Amino acid sequence: MASRPYRFAIMTMVIVSLTFISSVGFCQNPPAEPGSGGIEIDPNGVLRSRTVIDQSGKLTRQRLNAAKRALNEEVQTKSPMRKISLNRLEAEIKKLKASGQPIPEEMKYMAGLNRVSHVFYFPETKDIVLAGPAEGFFVNGNNRVVGMESGQATLQLEDMIVALRAFGPESRPAGMISCSIDPTQEGLQRMKVAMSEVQRNFRPGDERQVVEMYKNALGLQNVTVKGVSPNTHFARVMVDADYHMKLMGIGLEKPPVRITSFIEKAKPNTVGKNSLQRWYFEPDYSYVKVSADETAMQLDGGGVKLVGEDERVSAQGQRSGTGGMNRASQSFCRSFTKMYNSLSERNPLYAELRNLIDMSVAAAFIQEMDMYQDAGWNMEVFGSEEAYPVEKYSAPKHVEPAVNAVWKGNFFMTPIGGGVQFQPRVAISSKHMTVDEKGDVLAAKKENQVGDLADGQWWWD
Repeated sequence: MASRPYRFAIMTMVIVSLTFISSVGFCQNPPAEPGSGGIEIDPNGVLRSRTVIDQSGKLTRQRLNAAKRALNEEVQTKSPMRKISLNRLEAEIKKLKASGQPIPEEMKYMAGLNRVSHVFYFPETKDIVLAGPAEGFFVNGNNRVVGMESGQATLQLEDMIVALRAFGPESRPAGMISCSIDPTQEGLQRMKVAMSEVQRNFRPGDERQVVEMYKNALGLQNVTVKGVSPNTHFARVMVDADYHMKLMGIGLEKPPVRITSFIEKAKPNTVGKNSLQRWYFEPDYSYVKVSADETAMQLDGGGVKLVGEDERVSAQGQRSGTGGMNRASQSFCRSFTKMYNSLSERNPLYAELRNLIDMSVAAAFIQEMDMYQDAGWNMEVFGSEEAYPVEKYSAPKHVEPAVNAVWKGNFFMTPIGGGVQFQPRVAISSKHMTVDEKGDVLAAKKENQVGDLADGQWWWD
């Protein structure tokens, strides 16, 4: 590359997202499992985007019609408040397994729940109950399980089981549930050398060559999952959401709704050339309201927000936090959070991520309030990987770096992307949890009593 006097703003970005991951692929790389979503893992543990299956919508329509014919009509009925007794559901699954019968779809997908809005404990019947809006469901043409009318992601039992195990009757409370996609220290060192070379020799027309040089210098980035097994669908949703959020932030993927990306607002004179942009998801509820007797909880709000922090990279490739965030990163985080609900309506992946947070907060509440002991529920089936396996996916270990090339005036910018973290117990801490003085949550519980359920019934409207 011939030498020319151009200026540069070269930035690396590590994006930390919430700890939920959407689908990836099975250990033997078989055809995509229903609900496995938009990523796959090769035999070496390298994460790659899965090609969108159904661009025309034809496959989605075919699957929807087939599901309407096959699914229980009662489950298909839309409900503003469907209730599921977790311990009754487990008891029925135990019976099915003992008799060698398959687990029906309505159990695998929790009777069509779209969200968890309430958790109830009924001491009279010893039922631990999740409640929320529900509708019929099907696997769409892009291999995600969604509502028949709304297209919103449907809760998956295997994800709920992962959350329950993280906050189980015998386990210590999980601290951080997280995933992160991080460059190696060696990769960052090589990156700084490559940056110096490019700054000396760059000329217009070399953009794609520079992108490839940076990608080769960084090498594969490491994927780390904490708080839950990396071999679960739960973990995959987290990684999937993190990866795609990163692509939107650096301008490599256009979001389906209007979100201000980092690259749109980034100015070379305000973003240091050695900076990392660290973005991650956190729970975001208007309130977590609990009844005075601590037997009922209500979640309200969007459920997810994106936050960030600037980091610096030394000549040795070491990272350190700055305690602040530049304006471009602030704009991206605010815009992403503001549009999160709209985004989740267009892309079920982000509704899946929100559901993971909802389920984890619900599981943390169940543990915190000693509902396992009060109900005499030891999760004999759900708590055992042998009895109910959920760790059946290849764990994502690495991902190729995502690098973009953008001109801003005379500045050539090459943002590079990366993560996810959340702490469910923080949402139910005294700082964030409100006692329902008016009694609205307790009233909702009384309106949704277990009642006289038929033998084997585990959900009701």
